[in-house]
Amino acid sequence: MIPAENCKLPFLSGAGILPAVTSAEAIHLLEQFRAGKVGREKVLLSFQAAPIADLGFAQVDLHRGLRKNFPEVVYGESKTPAQVASIAAEISRREGRFLVTRVTAAHARAVRRKIKKVIHHETARCLTCDIKPLPKRPGTIVILAAGTSDLPVAEEAAVTADVMGNTVERIYDVGVAGLHRLLRRLEAIQRANVIVAVAGMEGALPSVVAGLVNKPVIAVPTSVGYGANFGGLTPLLAMLNSCGSGLTVVNINNGFGAAYAASQINALAAGELK
Repeated sequence: MIPAENCKLPFLSGAGILPAVTSAEAIHLLEQFRAGKVGREKVLLSFQAAPIADLGFAQVDLHRGLRKNFPEVVYGESKTPAQVASIAAEISRREGRFLVTRVTAAHARAVRRKIKKVIHHETARCLTCDIKPLPKRPGTIVILAAGTSDLPVAEEAAVTADVMGNTVERIYDVGVAGLHRLLRRLEAIQRANVIVAVAGMEGALPSVVAGLVNKPVIAVPTSVGYGANFGGLTPLLAMLNSCGSGLTVVNINNGFGAAYAASQINALAAGELK
């Protein structure tokens, strides 16, 4: 979150009254009102202004950061490079950070033409821009990947958790085909506040991990595997039917969704969410 003292009040700019879209902006605005530096009318207008940027093809939710402590995340797949670039530029202008998932090299080139500091995480298929990085909250999120083929989904989770202000530890290629690889990293896994376990094939890794730790485990099935994997349906059903306690499951290949939930759990553990 941007420190309140660093806010420039862009929502009270010469361009007119815009909504206060971050918690820091809202807090700073209220402090300015309490100090008598901003009138009641401007405060009311800022909170009454429509929290949407209408780009014609997209309605950008400018209040997502205020409600969720992180701006709207852009799903790049099926969007054109120009569309992704325009949405990312609008979010960056208002928030100073963004995350775009499921992108191609063409998306990355289009966004980079508008925003020079964007980072293309090729394995994760994500774009991030963090002009004002969030401070890292205490506690660690561990991302486990059963095999190297699961890395695109695991890296999507790792990049998401990192940009949302978490310390991330990656532990990869620890699938149950060689259980000793997992057990030798057990101490680090047990120290984590949350574990995201990514696996394809038969999807056994999350069940094993859930039986070894007393922390929340979020399972992510992937579409990695031969024919009977059914595009990730087999590990999805295996994870849903797990007898491991404290295990929850997200959709196939949804590293982003798993990391978002893990970040919220970690924020709760840090006492940030009330």
